[in-house]
Amino acid sequence: MSVLDRFRLDNKTALVTGGSRGLGREIALAFADAGADLIVTARDTEALQNVAGEIEQRGRKATVLSLDMGDPAQCRAGLEDCVGTHGPIDILVNNVGNRVTSEPIQDQPLESWQNAIDLNLTSCFLGTQIVGKAMIERGGGGRIINIASMNAFISNRGIGNRGYETAKAAVVQFTRAAAADWAPFGITVNAICPGLFMTDANKKWNEIKPEVIQKLVDNIPMGRAGDPPEIGPLALYLATPAASYVTGSVQVIDGGYTLW
Repeated sequence: MSVLDRFRLDNKTALVTGGSRGLGREIALAFADAGADLIVTARDTEALQNVAGEIEQRGRKATVLSLDMGDPAQCRAGLEDCVGTHGPIDILVNNVGNRVTSEPIQDQPLESWQNAIDLNLTSCFLGTQIVGKAMIERGGGGRIINIASMNAFISNRGIGNRGYETAKAAVVQFTRAAAADWAPFGITVNAICPGLFMTDANKKWNEIKPEVIQKLVDNIPMGRAGDPPEIGPLALYLATPAASYVTGSVQVIDGGYTLW
């Protein structure tokens, strides 16, 4: 097998949560370019159909599931049905997550805190548990990639809802623990920690709190935000045979923001 062949995903099926837009979409399209069939979840049916079309244009099969991953009961039921109906799944990307609100700690309602934990952490746990269990039972290994954030290590200035930072830090440690537990089964578990990428969500934040986005950009050594397609090759590497000896790793992709 040549070096470039080790970056192929032919005859593999990948599940990407929150894959209809933003970083999840870019990861799904990168996998499709490398030969994988895709299962993509999201809440927005129209966006799901759009990304399905883009995957199919690449000659790959696309299955879409309208699913609210921030609702633990719906998340569990949807993923269990997905494994039973659309499996086997070779690659899982727990991508779904967001900072939906911005309350200061002293004013944040418990419900808002719990929503942040469920969307950013519980969804990752359930995805890993349900899909990973199927990988163990099937044998032959698998790949799990958890999308955390540079906010696992630092707190953004001028913004609230620290449930986001808390959840993403927990995703990193959960990744390392799962990697240790599941290495004997041939399942690798790795995390990607993106910095500022100008996704639709961050474009929205730029409209609401432009000073926060500008302050972030001012503190990036490379002097710019990330372009969403830049995350695809990193996720692809972790999903392919090229990364067969990589597990428990935490890959920061932030233009150098966390160096200062």
